[in-house]
Amino acid sequence: MIRVFDHYVPTRTVLELSMDFMLLLLAAIGSGVTLAAVSGVPMHPADLVGSLLPEALSFALVMLVLFAAFGAYQRERVGSLRALLLCMLLATFVSVGPLFFLVLQLSEAEQHPLHFLGLAYIYQFIALLLIRRPLMNAHSRGLWNRKVLLIGCGADALAVAADIMQRGGGAYDLVGFYPSGHDDGPAPGLPAPVLDQTRPLAALAGEHGIDDIVVAVREQRGGVLPLRHLLECRTLGVAVHSLATFSERLKGEVPLDSLKASWLIYGNGFAQGWMRTTVKRLFDVIVALVLLALTWWIMLLAALAIFIEDGAPVLFRQERVGRAGKTFHVLKFRSMRTDAEKDGVARWAQANDSRVTRVGRFVRKTRIDELPQLFNVLRGEMSLVGPRPERPSFVEQLTEQIPFYAIRHSVKPGLTGWAQVRFSYGASLADARRKLQFDLYYVKNHSLVLDAQILLETVRVVVFGEGAR
Repeated sequence: MIRVFDHYVPTRTVLELSMDFMLLLLAAIGSGVTLAAVSGVPMHPADLVGSLLPEALSFALVMLVLFAAFGAYQRERVGSLRALLLCMLLATFVSVGPLFFLVLQLSEAEQHPLHFLGLAYIYQFIALLLIRRPLMNAHSRGLWNRKVLLIGCGADALAVAADIMQRGGGAYDLVGFYPSGHDDGPAPGLPAPVLDQTRPLAALAGEHGIDDIVVAVREQRGGVLPLRHLLECRTLGVAVHSLATFSERLKGEVPLDSLKASWLIYGNGFAQGWMRTTVKRLFDVIVALVLLALTWWIMLLAALAIFIEDGAPVLFRQERVGRAGKTFHVLKFRSMRTDAEKDGVARWAQANDSRVTRVGRFVRKTRIDELPQLFNVLRGEMSLVGPRPERPSFVEQLTEQIPFYAIRHSVKPGLTGWAQVRFSYGASLADARRKLQFDLYYVKNHSLVLDAQILLETVRVVVFGEGAR
């Protein structure tokens, strides 16, 4: 994992991003050089490459952003050939128009933009499928992976091992388990060997080249942990993590089951300085104005469709809880019947909810119903990115039943959020607990880089209709 502005990014993701950028750049330059050679343009190779650089950089950056927007670098999809192919096809289709005008403005060479783009797209497929795949497969064989040792052999250790193998994004290799004094015995189905407890932990770490040790034991009182040996490993340069810290790094969420107040108090994160607040506010205002300029006609069509199907009102205002527990009225396009809550009792939205109208089902699926909240962003009641605001009655219930729930109100609620791009629609107490784990990660690690990543991944959620009800 690589830490980028407090946000953990899998090493393989960074490698794929870097490699894809270079290969896309080479594909675009190769396209221009090929066209120049075919047309017989007399130019020194260095001058030719220099003249091609502006449009080649534009091609590489646009395609890379679209790859990210369509989910090619999502942790669960890193290294997937199917995900890469789908993203390349979608990115190629979406980028033709914008890149045509960019190349038309930037190109200094005597070549038609469509010829340049067509050949660049072909070279892109060749480069990413035939060159990038073998290079990244070397990473899959563990040449750059961090080796992990788990302290504990019980159910918690087994759960961490499953996460490493299923969701590690090619960043970790599980070497084995080291029994703690709390273990009754190894849990069945351990995917790696149990190391000899009679040998010093530091010696085992050196022998196996361990990079990270994870204390996968919740109950740590009564001398169940080899603290002296862990300290020795730490002084030798081996990173030692708690369950909460490693889960945060690996899965992008803060686990409630192993979370302690002391970890939140003494840990890194939760930066709320004036500089970060000011930059975030400027980012919110600029992007909200751009989105309003791009989507006003969509909002107009949605309003007309809602009015034609079910009459007025087209918009509705609903009380939600914002930063520091203050309430405000969120704006949304009405997607339910006007009598959806005629008894005044707030209810979770369910899958295939009968209260949702036909137009409402479409605007929910495409997230068009959330667009009026751009005005909440401009008024400063919401941010573009943050935990989704909940209704006061739900907040009161969830605060009583879920520990640390109120922490999510330390930042402004968002139009989209880390939980929205990482988890499906929440409609129960169990879902609210899981969403809170992602919200806590965001509150602890939020930055402009993470906000940009969430906005890009929101494109994928909207395009594929993920999680909407």
